[in-house]
Amino acid sequence: MKYLRHFALVSALITPSLLVAAPSLDDKSAFIADLVGRMTLEEKVGQLRLISIGGDMPRERIREEMAAGRIGATFNSVVRPENRPMQEAALRSRLGIPVFFAYDIIHGHRTTFPIGLGLASSWDIAAIENSARVAAFEASADGLDMTFAPTVDISRDPRWGRTSEGFGEDPYLVSRIATAMVHGFQGKDPSDPQRIMASVKHFALYGAVEGGRDYNVVDMSPMRMYQDYLPPYRAAIDAGAGGVMVALNAINGVPASANTWLLRDLLRREWGFKGVALSDHGAITELLRHGVAADGRDAARLAITAGVGMSMADTLYDQELPALVRSGAVPQSVLDEAVTHVLNTKYDLGLFHDPFRRIGRAEDDPADVNAESRLHRADARAMARDSLVLLENHGDTLPLSKKTTVALIGPLADSPVDMLGSWSAVGVAEQAVTLRKGMETVLAGQGKLLYAVGANVTDDAHVINYLNQLNWDRPEVVLDKRTPQQMLEEAVRVAAQADVIVAAVGEARGMSHESSSRTRLDLPDSQQALLRALKATGKPLVLVLMNGRPLALSWEKDNADAMLETWYSGIEGGHAIADVLFGEHNPSGKLPISFPRSVGQIPTYYNHLRLGRPYTPGTPGNYTSQYFEEPNGPLYPFGYGLSYSEFQLSAPKLSAERMGPDEKIRVSVTLKNAGSRAGASVVQLYLHDEAASVIRPVKELKDFRRVKLEAGETRELSFEIDEPMLRFYNASLQHVSEPGAFRVQLGLDSESVQEARFELLPRQ
Repeated sequence: MKYLRHFALVSALITPSLLVAAPSLDDKSAFIADLVGRMTLEEKVGQLRLISIGGDMPRERIREEMAAGRIGATFNSVVRPENRPMQEAALRSRLGIPVFFAYDIIHGHRTTFPIGLGLASSWDIAAIENSARVAAFEASADGLDMTFAPTVDISRDPRWGRTSEGFGEDPYLVSRIATAMVHGFQGKDPSDPQRIMASVKHFALYGAVEGGRDYNVVDMSPMRMYQDYLPPYRAAIDAGAGGVMVALNAINGVPASANTWLLRDLLRREWGFKGVALSDHGAITELLRHGVAADGRDAARLAITAGVGMSMADTLYDQELPALVRSGAVPQSVLDEAVTHVLNTKYDLGLFHDPFRRIGRAEDDPADVNAESRLHRADARAMARDSLVLLENHGDTLPLSKKTTVALIGPLADSPVDMLGSWSAVGVAEQAVTLRKGMETVLAGQGKLLYAVGANVTDDAHVINYLNQLNWDRPEVVLDKRTPQQMLEEAVRVAAQADVIVAAVGEARGMSHESSSRTRLDLPDSQQALLRALKATGKPLVLVLMNGRPLALSWEKDNADAMLETWYSGIEGGHAIADVLFGEHNPSGKLPISFPRSVGQIPTYYNHLRLGRPYTPGTPGNYTSQYFEEPNGPLYPFGYGLSYSEFQLSAPKLSAERMGPDEKIRVSVTLKNAGSRAGASVVQLYLHDEAASVIRPVKELKDFRRVKLEAGETRELSFEIDEPMLRFYNASLQHVSEPGAFRVQLGLDSESVQEARFELLPRQ
């Protein structure tokens, strides 16, 4: 088939008069309006269908449906030879409208970068944007047009399995990353053939599900929504995200997929969103189970009226919308609006100009579709190194000598699939560098590496059965068939021969995933038994954690000589972790989410509201807000992370003590690397409103600077504070600042800060 690169030409082959009548392709609004006017009711409904490839419908039937104009887009078809026949079929339809191809590209496509929490731990906005750029380059080379990302749900309950996908607990940091990810995916123009369109998710408030249990309800005050949970979605949309995926949860009693206030009043009218709103998988049918729809007809009516444009892996639009529109139960204008958004998306992707702009010609298909992953491994390694957070390092246990004998022990030490983490797109586990491989490479010809599994990730039969039923291409947990005692004895024997123990422990990746909520945050019993046995050997004990959520690590904090949080660090993770363990790279990661002392402390987050009876450390007695079994506050606070260098931060100096509404205050601070090696740290600026019309948080992150310094180097940093930084949503949902006193706090984490005070003057 000859590839036709202009919609009017495609149409002309079918209806010659269209070539004359159709508006110019350069006039987007007129072109789309004219196209909508030419469509039949069934063709319009077809544009709203987003189907899953690999589901119940055979490929031949899918192509027939596309040729009939009854499918608008697909997801889960990945490579060009798979997508090309479908696009060709779509162009054979009466109007020749192309389809677009989407996929879940969360933290890399073929080159797997660290999971979301890992990316956020770098606090390196430029590097995070680059990771999305690489993902877009690889995905577009595979023929994909859109990703269901970034995931920007604020998460303050680590029991929620999807904590791993997002960027943590703080609205400002997550908003900065949301903007960077959208820019990385889309560039300046999503029609660029080496870019893809971002579809931000999950709109909205998905990270606040009750009890941290996936798909659960959310009940939240509007003020908290606007102040804490909505800003990252708004940031992604302001950055130009072309799509929004609607969340599966209910919000204050109304499912997001039937929530007119959310999708029309807020998203489109207040925020001005012009792109396409997509349901999550099967969400429209789920309106029946939510109990807000009496039947499928009612569910389809509710969803499209509320503003859900495309229906993902759901048949109700196809089955019910034609009759709903003919009867007048759904106005024609509502359907036309939804179709217009879909067609605008295809126009913005450049598909009307060239339906094959990312698919290309068959003769140009690469012989090796994984070649891209080898092009970008250096980017993945650099990103992974900067995502690692050093939690403990007693007596300078780390870095390790390259001439030592190391016992590497643990169920995650040599597990390539777990290096990739959840939602690893088309990353190939066999290409991932495990910790064992990374350490072998460093120690080759110098030291010696001994290895033992030591324990299974878990011995809980219920958990194992659950994980192995997840939709992966292999069992999620591969068990060692020996008894737990046999594995422990081997681990102790191996440890006895070494100078130091490195224990790789944590969660299998399926334990931090969609639908993988947990009631416990400690390590599984099998791994706790292993660590206790290793501790009893008396050898220095270094823990390498691999996990997708904050864990409760009180025993580990008290007993490990060093502890490194690595999350799931991606395809180059083994090399990156070894780089840090042996001092080739100085760790600089900072936590984007607080680590609670126990599951009973949840929620634990740094920017909590002030209290009338706050707990005051060192003051005995009851009747203050506390748990009496353990200290208040996190085990590891937001923004925390150690280095092999000692970074010293001076007290902040303000350019003025009073600021008018149209003025700025400059905050100066000096950072010194007092250590003996080059490194990086993150200077964090927090603000505290001393008195306001509503309760304000104890502090809020408002700016940060990631700074690299040579050994002994000192640098003066300058931050600016202006009136918009002081605004908040009041009880009337007005975004305002109020005159009065503020404290500016500078630190290298959210707890250890130095303060200065200034006053915002009233407007004259």
